[in-house]
Amino acid sequence: MMEAAAALNNWMMTTGRRSGDPVGIVSHFCATLVTAGVPLWRVNIGQRFANPLLIAWGVVWTPDGTEVYDVTHARMLTDGYIGSAFEYILENQRPLHKSLRDLDPSRDHVSYLEFAAEGGTDYYATLLDYGDGSQHGCTFATRVEDGFSPEHLALIEAVKPGLSSALEPITMRKSTQSLLRTYLGDGPSKAVWNGAIKRSERSTLEAVIMFSDLRGFTAFSDTQSEQDVFDALDGYFEVVVQSVEENGGDVLKFMGDGVLSVFPISGSAETAERCRQSALAAQAVLAGLAVLNGRRAAEGKGALEVGIGLNAGQVSYGNIGSQGRLDFTVLGGAVNVASRVEGLTKAVDAPVLATASVARHASDLFVSRGRHAVRGLKDTVEIFGLRENAS
Repeated sequence: MMEAAAALNNWMMTTGRRSGDPVGIVSHFCATLVTAGVPLWRVNIGQRFANPLLIAWGVVWTPDGTEVYDVTHARMLTDGYIGSAFEYILENQRPLHKSLRDLDPSRDHVSYLEFAAEGGTDYYATLLDYGDGSQHGCTFATRVEDGFSPEHLALIEAVKPGLSSALEPITMRKSTQSLLRTYLGDGPSKAVWNGAIKRSERSTLEAVIMFSDLRGFTAFSDTQSEQDVFDALDGYFEVVVQSVEENGGDVLKFMGDGVLSVFPISGSAETAERCRQSALAAQAVLAGLAVLNGRRAAEGKGALEVGIGLNAGQVSYGNIGSQGRLDFTVLGGAVNVASRVEGLTKAVDAPVLATASVARHASDLFVSRGRHAVRGLKDTVEIFGLRENAS
């Protein structure tokens, strides 16, 4: 068995590590152990990383296939984690070997009961150590009558260094990519990951810009508790982000209570589609905010009002900042106009306003609200409001 361990560790530290393929790595790892005589039925390799939205990811192997999963912070607070083998090994810093026979439903974790109900007979959980000092976990279950032997467990322990070596760089990349996407959005995070990181490095493109802003937020902040302000912002941002992303856009940044989003246009054939998507996203924001306000009313809290400005045009997409601190953003006259059009929503008494550059491509969704002066522009501009009940 130890010869098999040496060969597997070598593969993991060379071919596996270079592959960057978690499914391929875990599939090869488990298949090799099975060939060496370890009677595996189900293997779960769980890895933690630092991220404000996700706390872990992992790979589950069974003889029927291998799949990758993510774990949110919310899930870590549920009974799915509390009392589990993963919690045990991380808290106690030692492996866990547990028979799945004669379990006590009043004391044993639900995962053990589920494995036993599916024919599991024995279970083993152990730690993986990464080079940065972080610790992760892996679990192994079997269905054979006699369970895991000491030799089986010794082999599993012997091949952990190779498994850690192969999966650690994948975890680091996933963590970095996830953090970039969380703070920069999908498009900018991909650009930064692909090397667009130099100061003043930028590209020019056509896009629909959506600028949304809460009305009366300064007065709201002065009269509400700090907790309610944060709760209100979280709810509002959730509505905007979901609405934009579900309609093909990308949220670039939060600016106080404002949100800057873009719908990039890669070719003239996409213009009409992207304009329409931005309008549908604005419509979704209004619908989502109505639901949020319903919940707030039930809690005795005031309603939130939003203003949204839409404009299409050429923008510069890239890095600005100092030598030690950069910000990935969109700049240009089209962005400024979108912001200023949003500023007209209260005066025009319409929650969503767009310029003709957007409205003419989705005429069934907009109606003219007349010509208006827009700060920074010499001539008045025709402004369009979102039709009620448009679809």
